[in-house]
Amino acid sequence: MEPNLTWENLPRPILALAPMAGVTDSPFRRICRSAGADVVYSEMISVTGLFYHSPKTRRLFNFTPQEQPLIIQIFGAIPEHFAYAARYITEQVTPAGIDINFGCPVREVIKTGAGCYLMKNLSLAKEVLSAVRENTNLPVSIKTRAQVGDITVLDLLAAVKDVSLQALMVHGRSFTQKFSGAINIKLIREAKKLFPGVVLANGNLNSPEQVKEILDQTGCDGVGLARGVLGRPYLFTQVKEFIRQQRYTKPRFSEVVQTILKQAKMMQEEKGNHGLIEMRKHLGWYVHDFPGARNLRNQLYRCSTYEEMAEILLENSNRFG
Repeated sequence: MEPNLTWENLPRPILALAPMAGVTDSPFRRICRSAGADVVYSEMISVTGLFYHSPKTRRLFNFTPQEQPLIIQIFGAIPEHFAYAARYITEQVTPAGIDINFGCPVREVIKTGAGCYLMKNLSLAKEVLSAVRENTNLPVSIKTRAQVGDITVLDLLAAVKDVSLQALMVHGRSFTQKFSGAINIKLIREAKKLFPGVVLANGNLNSPEQVKEILDQTGCDGVGLARGVLGRPYLFTQVKEFIRQQRYTKPRFSEVVQTILKQAKMMQEEKGNHGLIEMRKHLGWYVHDFPGARNLRNQLYRCSTYEEMAEILLENSNRFG
């Protein structure tokens, strides 16, 4: 697939893997693409880390052609760093697009003036977006919260209306809600009316029914799925089935096992033994709803090799089908 993304040409509704720190790495993005995601986002990448040539930051840019269309999400608070990052990503990385994070509520991020804090400083927000827009020919998008303090996503859109943006993902909760509570359907719907490009709804989407409901209520072009796909990348396929035929299938345990082993193998190949350690959190999510989940999870957490993990999973696969 060509790296350049045309948001308008993606199928509707657009199903995106939303960015999640420590989760949406290359192996998981590949899993989600194969499971039906139309577009995938990277983990948040610090523009300041990139500006100062951090090896750890640069490793986050690893991706394969199978992940395209891939959106690289960046965060920070200094326009000069964003300009550098935009040039670097455009010339050295060539993803399908660049996304700027305006929605992260984590204390370590907002205390630097990044993430949600950018929504409280509208003049700086416009500087940041202009710095990116002026230094790339890639599509530029933003991910926001519905509201931060007295500032809503509508205020942000009004402040940056002169900057050409192709897509907007709105997490429907406020900054104070973090990752729990009801989402603000009204603000997402109003953002869809105001923003001329593609709008994706995000937040509290854990089932095909919830996805269809928010699409019907907001008129959005698609959704960004995040926590709902932890251990359940097949949610992308289920949503497509439900929208098409008002029903969907649940995978058998043996099918989930094959997905786990595929991801674990990629994690090991990309990150060595540390990749298997990182895989443990995914293992907990994958087996959460299956019989004997606690015992199975404990066995898997003690595994130190791919072969041990595979043996335990395949043995249980034969038991549960």
